[in-house]
Amino acid sequence: MAKLVVLKFGDGSFELGFPVTLQIGEESDRPSTEITGKLPPCAEMPLYYARWQSSYLQLGNRYRLDAEKIQVTNVSFTQDCQSMGHILRARFNTWLKAEEFRPLREKWLERLLPAEEVRVILQSENSQLQRLPWHLWDLLERYPKAEIALSSPTYDRILKPRAPNPVVNILAIVGNSQGIDTQADQAILQKCPDADVSFLVEPQRKELNDYLWGKNWDILFFAGHSSSQGNHSSGRIYLNRTDSLSISELKYALRTAIERGLQLAIFNSCDGLGLARELADLLIPQVIFMREPVPDQVAQEFLKYFIESFAGGESLYQAVRQARERLQGIEDKFPCATWLPVICQNPAQIPLTWQELKHTKKKDIPSNPFRKRGFNVAFFSSLAMTAFVCGVRFLGGLQASELQAFDQMMRSRPDEGPDRRLLVVTIDDEDIANQRNNDGEILKGTSISEKSLNKLLAKLEQYQPKTIGLDIYRDFPAKQQDLINRLRRTDNLVGVCKGSDTSAGVKGIEPPPEIPKERLGFSDFLHDGDGVVRRHLMFMTPETASLCSASYAFSTQLAFHYLASLGIQPQFTSKDPKANLQLGSTVFQRLSPRTGGYQGIDANSGQILLNYRSSKNIAEKVSLTQLLSNPVNPRAIKNRIVLIGVTAKGDFPDYWATPYGTTLDEQMPGVLVQAQMVSQIISAVLDERPLLQVWSPWAEAIWIWGWAVVGGIVAWQWCFFPKLALAVGITSSVLYLFCLSLLIAGVWVPFVPSALSLVVTVGVTGTIKLRNLKLSRQNI
Repeated sequence: MAKLVVLKFGDGSFELGFPVTLQIGEESDRPSTEITGKLPPCAEMPLYYARWQSSYLQLGNRYRLDAEKIQVTNVSFTQDCQSMGHILRARFNTWLKAEEFRPLREKWLERLLPAEEVRVILQSENSQLQRLPWHLWDLLERYPKAEIALSSPTYDRILKPRAPNPVVNILAIVGNSQGIDTQADQAILQKCPDADVSFLVEPQRKELNDYLWGKNWDILFFAGHSSSQGNHSSGRIYLNRTDSLSISELKYALRTAIERGLQLAIFNSCDGLGLARELADLLIPQVIFMREPVPDQVAQEFLKYFIESFAGGESLYQAVRQARERLQGIEDKFPCATWLPVICQNPAQIPLTWQELKHTKKKDIPSNPFRKRGFNVAFFSSLAMTAFVCGVRFLGGLQASELQAFDQMMRSRPDEGPDRRLLVVTIDDEDIANQRNNDGEILKGTSISEKSLNKLLAKLEQYQPKTIGLDIYRDFPAKQQDLINRLRRTDNLVGVCKGSDTSAGVKGIEPPPEIPKERLGFSDFLHDGDGVVRRHLMFMTPETASLCSASYAFSTQLAFHYLASLGIQPQFTSKDPKANLQLGSTVFQRLSPRTGGYQGIDANSGQILLNYRSSKNIAEKVSLTQLLSNPVNPRAIKNRIVLIGVTAKGDFPDYWATPYGTTLDEQMPGVLVQAQMVSQIISAVLDERPLLQVWSPWAEAIWIWGWAVVGGIVAWQWCFFPKLALAVGITSSVLYLFCLSLLIAGVWVPFVPSALSLVVTVGVTGTIKLRNLKLSRQNI
């Protein structure tokens, strides 16, 4: 993709310096980089140019200046012209290496690669600044595909689309040829391929005016004598031996020709800056002119080289650069010939190629993303990319990234606040230390002594909680008779044990001997490969030799006891071993091996997705010491589910990674994870809080394909940076917000596969479109 560089020179002078703004961007797009700087004062620069100009004019070649100014001399000043040229070049580059201008130079080197095609536009009202040999800038010479053009700071775009021409229409004006040879120019133009050339040889003013009005011209060519006047603010061409015209005297005819599609004016004549500046006011897209008087042979050679390159498929700027540099072969006879050709550019117009001159400029027609060809490319690209992404997903290649995106969305959800039906009694490091300091309390492999446990259960019993969950392993018999009796007769007390798993080498942990089987629940958590708990194991079939024979999870048993007091009993939807658990009207849909972002997981037993309620405040918390040593508000316990568990990080750490964090400081105590699970069950049954669900695989595939189609349409609509990047960013953000909103509503939909299919389809479709555009330009 070609780059566009604009150098804007503000109000200034060689005595005071010039403020400069550098803009860099993609062709046909807004600049992506802008930086300001300054060129310092250099009052002697116009003087150096004037000295070189004087030595150049003394060469005495057959210039295409107006006939009265032609001078013929046999004196050779070649060496003097070359020397003055070297001095001007050196002083000019020294000026451009000034410290104040360095940031612009460094930004140029940072953003542009030498291999890139670069159009450079110099915008300034200062004619002396425009006349300087900018093509000799050492920075510009590092870029073999760069060419500079002049421009006025004020310009506008031609809104009327060009009318199509089957061939390139060229109006060739051959003016006063006194003392010069214009026959070679005519011969070169007659050889132009796919062109219709109309010659006007030494025409009258009316004849030229009528020709300009009479046809849709693509190129206007002039060969003959010309000159600039009024500090190069205007120009004059010599039509014949008696008549001359300024651009303003042809204003209406030229303006009409430009509106009808005139793209390029070539003045193969002398001193054309004034002509170019006047034509720029009429909004002509491009002008090629000679900065100084031009010898006959130089004009003819340049035209030959330029037409050869331009009609051969090169861009206008590349054709001018190649033709200009090829003039070096005759600089032994015509010093500084490579200095003469200059482009004047309307920045609002994009130069057309020779092939494009024969067709309507498609860029002026609003693109339609649903054009048949474009839609077909987007459609089939989206299908292919969807199949690719779904295949990678099926093989598990996206599971890790999908789970990470799931965690991010879980953290982004609004906090629902604590569940008022739960109370958590925590045993922290301070509680353990206090027990050890108390007389008569012994901790043997557990976090709470028999004395404190008995006292805690007795105090809780006074305030009539619905259910008490003891999330502490006690695989040994109690010694105090009071505690033994209390554990046996407290019907709303649920204890824990841990199931064994011979395939994983897990032996399990036995339950408290005093608590009967019907009041036991297993404490096993399911964690994914990254250690994060995202699933809730509600029930399972214990192994035959398991130390823990509980069929239901600790959290499930607590929910059962609480809901039973409300007349809600558990049942299964069928007698099938894979039937779903049902509480009231709520069915807990079991996970399958391929559920949402999970691909090929072990989905045995009764698993559901864990819909966390809150990152921290899942329930009101009170420490063991606080509860035993302070008065209790009865309403804080009555009819609640009370969970007792360890939050200590010292002797008995029980912490788990969750979507809210995986480091130790961010992990969640096991008792709070249990509280999340209990809250999930009773909230789903009593409050209709949504359980996390997923769509069927076919629905997910259609969702992924839909976003791939969106990506294809976006790429076909905007295939150039930075608009494409902005469109992809906005579309991806909308996708994320959709997925987050659905997760809040209880549906986990694929974000990573959808975003991947969108971006990959954008890349593929954009590449196809750019390739088609390139091929179409080559085949026109």
